[in-house]
Order: sequence, then C-alpha cells, then structure tokens
Amino acid sequence: MGRIVVLDQNMVNMIAAGEVIERPASVVKELVENSIDAGATKITVAVEDGGRKLISVTDNGSGMDAEDLASAFEPHATSKIKTSDDLRAISTLGFRGEALASIASIAQVKAVSRRMDELSGNCVEIDCGDKAGLVPCSADVGTTIQVRDIFYKLPARRKFLKSANTEMTHIVEQFIRIALANTTIELALTHNGKEQYRLLAGQGLRMRIAELFSQEVAENLLETESDEKGLHIAALLGKPAIATTSNRLQYIFLNGRFIRDKFISHAIKEAYRGAIDPSRFPAAFIFIRMPYEDYDANVHPTKIEVRFYNANLVHSQILACIREKLLATDLDTLASVPQQSAPPMRRDGRIAEAMEEFFKRHRPAGQRQLDFTPDGRPSGIQHINEYREPSIENRASKFLQIHDCFIIAENEDGFCIIDQHALHERIMYEHLKRRVHNSPLESQKLLVPESFQLTKEQSDTLENNSQLFEKLGIELVPFGPKTIAIQAFPVLLAKAEPADFLRDAIDMLTEKTSTLDADSLFDEVLHMAACKAAIKAGQKLTDGEIEQLIADKETVEQSSHCPHGRPTIIKFTVADLEKQFKRT
Repeated sequence: MGRIVVLDQNMVNMIAAGEVIERPASVVKELVENSIDAGATKITVAVEDGGRKLISVTDNGSGMDAEDLASAFEPHATSKIKTSDDLRAISTLGFRGEALASIASIAQVKAVSRRMDELSGNCVEIDCGDKAGLVPCSADVGTTIQVRDIFYKLPARRKFLKSANTEMTHIVEQFIRIALANTTIELALTHNGKEQYRLLAGQGLRMRIAELFSQEVAENLLETESDEKGLHIAALLGKPAIATTSNRLQYIFLNGRFIRDKFISHAIKEAYRGAIDPSRFPAAFIFIRMPYEDYDANVHPTKIEVRFYNANLVHSQILACIREKLLATDLDTLASVPQQSAPPMRRDGRIAEAMEEFFKRHRPAGQRQLDFTPDGRPSGIQHINEYREPSIENRASKFLQIHDCFIIAENEDGFCIIDQHALHERIMYEHLKRRVHNSPLESQKLLVPESFQLTKEQSDTLENNSQLFEKLGIELVPFGPKTIAIQAFPVLLAKAEPADFLRDAIDMLTEKTSTLDADSLFDEVLHMAACKAAIKAGQKLTDGEIEQLIADKETVEQSSHCPHGRPTIIKFTVADLEKQFKRT
C-alpha cells in the first residue's frame, strides 16, 4: 500500500490557515478588509479576551444573498477575481478566497448577512469545517461574522497564543492600519464590552492620527504631496522632535493597502539622514497611488508585501518627495515650555545675565534694570508688551556665549540658544561633503609622520577602504611589520589628532561594514570627521567667531540638526515667555 495520501479539504484549509491566520489579529484584518470591499461605511469590531474567546465584525456593506453566503466559506471562493488576467490588476483588499475558509476551519463561526433588496437575511454556522445548513433569519442590511474559540481544536496552535493584552495589542495595530487608510469609514473597536476607539467618518487624517496616537504627533507632522511619472505620493512627515527608537510610527499604504517594503523604508531613512539620530526612526504616514498593473500584490499570503516592477522609481520618487519637504522646512527646535509654574530662579550665573541683557533691549524708556521678586523670580517681563525694536546693527552686535558651550542670540520672535559644537559640526559636515564630491580633500604633509600598529582585522579594513581614505586626503604608507604611518592629513581636519582619527575611523568601519553600503560608510566617516573638526564644547569664542558661526549657518542645508540628529538650535518666543510670566 502506498504511503502517499491526498489530504481531505478541511485538512488543506487548516494548513492554509497556518499561513493566513497567525493569531486573532489576522482574523480581524481579513474580516474588516472584506467589509471594506463590500462597500461598508460603518464597521464595528467587538473582541473578548484579546480575541481568543470572540471576534465579531459587523458592517453595513452590500451583504450576501443565500447563494453567496452558502459559498463564501468554500475554499478559494471569491467574488474579487474571475480570470488570470484579474491577477494583474488587483484593486480589492481581498482576492485569494482563502481567508473565510481558513477561519472556518479553526474556530466556531456564525455568519449573518442581508442584502438591501431582501426583506430578511440568512445565517450559516460552521464548527471547525463542519457546516450546518443555511437558515433564514432577521438581520440588518450588511454582514456580521462571529468567530469564537480560535484554535480550540488545535491545542498545538492555541498554546502559542499570548496573553489577552498581548493579543489585543496586535488587534489594535491592525485596527490602526485600517483606520489610517480609510478615513471615510466610521470605525469602532471594543474589548470586553469597553469601547477602545470610535472614529467618525470624514474626520480627516490628521485628526484620526491624533485619536490613534496623540495630539503631539498630529501637531508635529509636515504635509507634502507629489505626482510624477504615474506615481502619486501624499505624506504626513514627522518633525525630528517626534522620532522614536522603533519604526512604530511609520505607515506605508499602496492604493489603500498597508504594506511593508524595504525600498520605501530605505528611502525614508535616507531622506532623514542628518536630520535625526541614526538610531532613531522618523514618523511617516505615506500614501501611494499607482496603476494596479505596476505592481504584484499576489506574492504573500497575508498580502502585506508587494513586488514593484520598477522599485528604483518608487524609491527615488519617495526619497525626493520627502527630502524636498524637509529641506524647505524650518526644523529648528522650539523650546518645550512647562505649562506649570517654573521653580524660582536665582539671579546668578550667565543665564540670568543673558535674560537681563535680552529684557534690557525690550524694556521701555525709564526702566533701568530687570526687576526681581523677593523669592528670586524675574518680574521685568511685565513690560514686554512695550517692546521697542532694536536696530539691525544693534541686534547683530550682541551675542552672548554662556559656559563656553552655548550662544544666545536674538531673533525676530524672541531669542534662540545655539549649541556651538552641534551647529559647527553640521557646517563642517556640509562643507566636507561638498568638497569631497568634486575632488579629494586638500592635505598637508606632516612634519613628523605619525605611526601606529594594526591588528589583522584593522589592516584588512584599511585595505578594503583605501579609496575612502584617499578621498579624505589621508596619505598612508607601510612603516614596518603591522605598522602604518600617516604622511599627510587633510587641512580641514587640522584640529583632529591624525592617529586618533584614523584609529576611530578604522574601528567604526570594521564594526559597520557588514550592515552599511559603501556610500553610507563614507557618510559615517564624514560625520566623524565633522565632529572632530568642529568647535568643541567648552571652547571660548571671540565675538568675531560667534558672528561667523551664525553667518555660516545660513549657508548649509538642514542647519537645525547636527549630522547625528541632535538639535543645533532651540528657539524661545516672546509669547512663550509671556505665558511663563503669567502675562497671558
């Protein structure tokens, strides 16, 4: 007797369920997407015990008649495609015909549906593949599907389900993805009878983001749009201030479908390069529209991945759209002013002197000094509304350096505090990048060559990146066994110690060679070079150096952040100060 057997259809469905239905959140995704495809304008999701006990999805869509409801849970039954040609231009969220059959094979399912043109609805119940007969029932227009006790006949699968809170977290994530892509649909989510979200139709994407995440996120988004080469991009981009340690605030949608794509993720990262710390992720809500025939949605069972026929075009267009918006926007950090009363300030230190200098130029004639209350709080702000605009010459001639680290400068709306090292680091980075783009950096011979020993790994790294060091204008020659000598060093890096710089560069390249491409590696070295060549914190500056630093700020892109993503400038407005001194 042969050992090969043909599996029965329910076993096939259960195996398919392993690909499509990973956890309760997968059920929510598939059912809600079916509701959207059915034209629903209102969808309610009710969950119990993190979806392990019950998942119920109710919609007001087109509904199904008796014939369609009887067929809906059969394997590969779908109304979305009919011929192989339809696979080349899929415009619906669902199309495979696997989801309902898979769900019905691993849980107890009850489906009730009614069409608008029918007086009553129909109901069908299925218990892990065993389907009862169709019966008429009373029902509202639309469809309700209840899924109970997921994996209850598959203990090996059920034991891998996590706690109710964890499973609910995954359900909320699926709900968020759907909610962001469908702002014209009213959506509600309840857990154990308690409402988690109720999102009104037509409230707008920014307001929906505020409800799903926070008002802070919604208020720190930049809106941009582009339409070129058949690719329409609409995006809300997070300012650097709300970047996070994970990509949890990055959502990409293609023709209304949430997707993950490495090309798009890379484009986002590259567009923000230098604006945020490399270890952080910017917020980005990106909505792409393109012809359905320009990509393949039929490459993954959960439909979360697609294959672009011209991935390079998608990458370049998204990169250009984001970068253009960031470069055209003032990304200087605004001071986060506490809403409650600030603690008393002592009238000592350079900050108090800076405030006094600032208010001196805003005080009306006759007021001689900044007044302080008995407990040490400044009170001179009471005259701020009687501001007299100083001349441009006067304003430009008063900067103040405090603790040899920060510079306070007046601007049109108030004043700003500049991190001298961070700003100069950005200036040096942009200057270095422009110079090496055209030719190697100008170098100068060292009077006494600096030599140091290398390990085998360091020697290999140096050999593999020899062209990189040539671009920087660093001339290296062998100097005995396992020893290298620096003969020449770039003039622009005169403040850096040659041997220390080279050691650090080699160590960084050794560590990151496996994770970064050649361009990114070179950019990292430029970051390091700019940091070592920049003005240091604690370095005393002359008035001329301060003025030159501020003038150079206007010559570079993205001057609001250093190459590592730290802010270079924090702005304080007169309005913020008035609030703190209870003037408004």
